[in-house]
Amino acid sequence: MTEVNRRSEIVFLYDIKDGNPNGDPLDENKPRIDEETGINLVTDVRLKRTIRDHLYKFRGKEIFVREISAENGSIQDAKMRAKDFLIIDEPLDSFETGKNAINEKLLADCIDVRLFGGTVPLELKVKKGNKNETGSITHTGPVQFKIGRSMHKVFMKHFRGTGAFASKEGASQKTFREEDFLPYSLISFYGIINENAAKDTKLSEEDIDLLLDGMWNGTKNLISRSKVGQVPRLLFKVNYKEGNYHIGDLNNLFSLKSDLIDEEIRDISQVKIEVQRLIDVLGKSKDKIENAQICSDESITFTYDEEEIDFEKSLVEAGINTKILTM
Repeated sequence: MTEVNRRSEIVFLYDIKDGNPNGDPLDENKPRIDEETGINLVTDVRLKRTIRDHLYKFRGKEIFVREISAENGSIQDAKMRAKDFLIIDEPLDSFETGKNAINEKLLADCIDVRLFGGTVPLELKVKKGNKNETGSITHTGPVQFKIGRSMHKVFMKHFRGTGAFASKEGASQKTFREEDFLPYSLISFYGIINENAAKDTKLSEEDIDLLLDGMWNGTKNLISRSKVGQVPRLLFKVNYKEGNYHIGDLNNLFSLKSDLIDEEIRDISQVKIEVQRLIDVLGKSKDKIENAQICSDESITFTYDEEEIDFEKSLVEAGINTKILTM
C-alpha cells in the first residue's frame, strides 16, 4: 500500500434529468433547493452513501456504515456494529485493550473509515467490577466534501398521479400519489484530501483510486426511481507537490454558460463550462502542482474566454502535467 503524502483537491460534476438527486425527508422528500438563490443542494452524506454502496456492493470492500439486521428483524446500532470488529473475548482486561483492538481492525477492514473517518461509540465489558464501560473512537476523515450545489438555478416540477390500488377496502377510488422532481440539474461537488489526517486513518493511494471509482461509477450505477438518469460529466483532481498547501475552492473557478435562462436548461448540450479562471490560477501555481488528473464525459463542452477548447490540451499548455483517469 502506498502512503498518502500529498494534498489533493477534487471537483466532480454530474447531472440528472427528471429526477431527485437528494430528497429532504423533513420537507416531503422534495429536492433540496436554496430558497434564496434557487440553487439545488446535495448533501455530502448523499455522495458518501453513493461511494460506500458502490465499494461494498461492486468492489467487495467492507464498510462500517451499513444497515445490518438481526434474525429478529432489529437493526444493529453503532455500538453493536463496533463489536463486529472486536476479535478478543469479553470481559476485557481493560477498556483500552478492547478499544485499541477494535480500532486496529476497523482501520484495516473498513475503507469508509479510512476515507471519511467517523465517531464510533463503544460499550465494552471489563473484568474489573464485571461492568460495562463506555467511550468512543474518533477519526477525522482525510477526505472531506462540501455540500454539492447546482451550477445554475433549477426549476422544481410537481405532479400527481393515480396509484394501482384502492384507497381502502371496498373503495372504488384509486389512491393518488404526488411527486416533486427536477427537469435538470448540473451539480458540482468540491472535495479535499488531507495528507495529515490520512496518516491517522492509514489511508492509501489505492484507497483514493477506489474513492474516484466510487464517485464516477457509483453515480453512474445508482439506478433507482429517483436517481436513474444521473450521469458523471467531469472528475478533476489536482495533486500538489508540497504538504500543507492547496489553492482552495477550485469548484468556484468553473462557471456555466448558456444561451438559455437557468430554469430552462434541460440537457448538458445546452451548456458550456468556462474554465479560463481555473487554467489561469493553476498556471500561476504550476511549480507547486505535481499533476492534474481528468476523466470527462464526451458530451461536456469546455471553453476558455468563450472559445471551445480541449481541456486537457489547455492544461498542458499552461504548464500542468496532466493525466487521463480511466474509469
